[in-house]
Amino acid sequence: MTPPQLVVHRDKELMAQAAAARLITRIVDAQAARGHASVVLTGGRNGNGLLAALAAAPARDAVDWSRLDLWWGDERFLPEGDPERNVTQAREALLDAVPLDPARVHAMPASDGPYGKDVDEAAAVYAAELAAAAGPEDHGPVPSFDVLMLGVGPDTHVASLFPELPAVRETERTVVGVHGAPKPPPVRISLTLPAIRAAREVWLLAAGEDKAEAAAIALSGAGEIQAPAAGAYGRSRTLWLLDAAAASQLPRALYPPASA
Repeated sequence: MTPPQLVVHRDKELMAQAAAARLITRIVDAQAARGHASVVLTGGRNGNGLLAALAAAPARDAVDWSRLDLWWGDERFLPEGDPERNVTQAREALLDAVPLDPARVHAMPASDGPYGKDVDEAAAVYAAELAAAAGPEDHGPVPSFDVLMLGVGPDTHVASLFPELPAVRETERTVVGVHGAPKPPPVRISLTLPAIRAAREVWLLAAGEDKAEAAAIALSGAGEIQAPAAGAYGRSRTLWLLDAAAASQLPRALYPPASA
């Protein structure tokens, strides 16, 4: 388990811009080292804010978009094109504006796809797609993502792993169908903690006063069943990107000495 590093920015706009610049650098470095990069996207206001900031960043052209694989940490199990789906929002914020290889955009299945309303089968198919993309160097059933981003919910949920629900307790499968999520829609697909922990770097995004208690709980030694964000960490780096409001309840011992 990698200990978390914290970066606190003045406000959510600056946080989004700085995170976008950080992501561009990480992708470019990975592509220079291995010829390609892989990133797991997150939805929500902070995930979409980062994507919009990336779309507006002049440095976005430093990325070779044709050699970037995009995955998702979770998805609302809704029809293709539904405005509430994370992939729909990501396309609007960034994806439609950059020259991605469509074969490398790995959207999670929709509820009107070939698996119908069977979210568990849809989750199993996504798990199989991840396994097919993993190489011998990954030492497991998912690729070693360069960056996996997660928004942190006010209840400390990440992806669609909610406190105390079965999905957060999963230790074998990499992708699960989620039933009865406490926020709509109740049916979702989510990566599990084992899949999340395969990433080289995990970035947790939290902005706003409504995220302050969640950040404080997750960073103060809570268990992952009660606070799923506490169980999200990367193999080489775990980075919490916060604005001042989200960091307002952190113990002073955790607050980073140098923040922007």
